[in-house]
Amino acid sequence: MPLDLKALVRSIPDYPKKGILFRDITTLIEHPAGFRESVGRLAEAHRGLGITHVAGIEARGFIFGSGVAISMGVGFVPIRKKGKLPGQTLGENYALEYGVDTIEIHADVLEPGDKVLLIDDLVATGGTALAAVGLLRRTGATVEHAGFVIDLFDLGGAEKLKRIGVEVYKLIDFEGH
Repeated sequence: MPLDLKALVRSIPDYPKKGILFRDITTLIEHPAGFRESVGRLAEAHRGLGITHVAGIEARGFIFGSGVAISMGVGFVPIRKKGKLPGQTLGENYALEYGVDTIEIHADVLEPGDKVLLIDDLVATGGTALAAVGLLRRTGATVEHAGFVIDLFDLGGAEKLKRIGVEVYKLIDFEGH
């Protein structure tokens, strides 16, 4: 019988600011069986799709994405904040509540014909995930699938990804605050 992963996620009110109910996955990854099951379910949902790489968004996407890549026997592509990767990079800007940020990958990591699975811990409004898909697709790689531990479903990020041709798999639904 599968674990109740939702019960392993701690909710912290008023973090990082008043009115936000923060969904903390550290309690999930600190639970060996919960962490193992999360990675296993994300990987299993995407087997047989011809995935050649898993891309994880900094920083918590690295935790789950690297485990999924190992489980699937494929390479891992770190999507980092601007200026964190050595060598030549490709970048993509995305809007924040107050300003713009940039994510990057190595320019030579992917090529046409590669099929990438995007992994992150949580999808909320979808801004970072949409930028990640755009960035990955600029290499010529195909991105048709994304996996998240948590979907804050009423914030609409998963629906935005679906509208650009990305099938979304999630383990846990929470209302967004």
